[in-house]
Amino acid sequence: MYAKCRVHGLRVRKEDVRLVLKELDPRGVALRQAGRLRRRRYFSKGPNFIWHLDSYDKLKPYGICINGCIDGYSRKTIWLNAYTTSSDPKLIGGYYMEAVQRLGGCPRLVRGDLGTENGYVRGIQRFLVPTSPDGTHESYLEGASTANQRIEYWWGFLRRECAEFWMCLFGDLRDNGHLMVDFWTKASFNFDELDDTAQVWNAHTIRPSRNLNVPSGRPNVMYAVPDLTGQETTFHLLKTNTFNCAKMNVSFGWPYHVIQMCTNYATSLWASPI
Repeated sequence: MYAKCRVHGLRVRKEDVRLVLKELDPRGVALRQAGRLRRRRYFSKGPNFIWHLDSYDKLKPYGICINGCIDGYSRKTIWLNAYTTSSDPKLIGGYYMEAVQRLGGCPRLVRGDLGTENGYVRGIQRFLVPTSPDGTHESYLEGASTANQRIEYWWGFLRRECAEFWMCLFGDLRDNGHLMVDFWTKASFNFDELDDTAQVWNAHTIRPSRNLNVPSGRPNVMYAVPDLTGQETTFHLLKTNTFNCAKMNVSFGWPYHVIQMCTNYATSLWASPI
């Protein structure tokens, strides 16, 4: 309505138009208000209450498939791994079980996408943290990737700090017909860079937010010492037999020292004279 007034040569303020419409057409105003976008406020009870996991496919055309997980409260990266695939549900389940074994427990909730690659994580999480009989306390949440904002925001940080350089480099090599480097050579760069990027993120300071439910500070500190922000960790501790039973159903990527050995061997072959 404000734009129509301007088209007809009427110089009015938006606030005046709003007040007049509220008096002349209250029902129409109420209907438009009911259909407006209502933004939700993120809330997490503490470290390990909810983990957000997702895959990053920007480097997938070049053989580097990245999968990561971030704690919803502290925003600390739980894992950040690269491999030849990020579509194998057993491999993603292996990432999850490695983190659970390293940290000594699993989160209360896990938030993932609707893709099939998260099938094992979904099953294991529901096995380790059973759903209540009335179904009110689900231990695994899934939905659209765009709504998984914690990890989606982190992918933007990864692209600025690390991935953009490799995307441009590999893209130029591909366009010029020079992309003949062995996968292991590329993977070694990416593995080192992922670790460095995760360390930088976990040690940087997150500024205060307008959302009072979201703490500010360093992810490492907020994760390790939640008492400083008035919260406590919500780890779900596991029994040894339960963990071993779940661990039997997943697969694990090659250890880093094996990848490094393959990298050195492939590099030496590539650099040796014919």
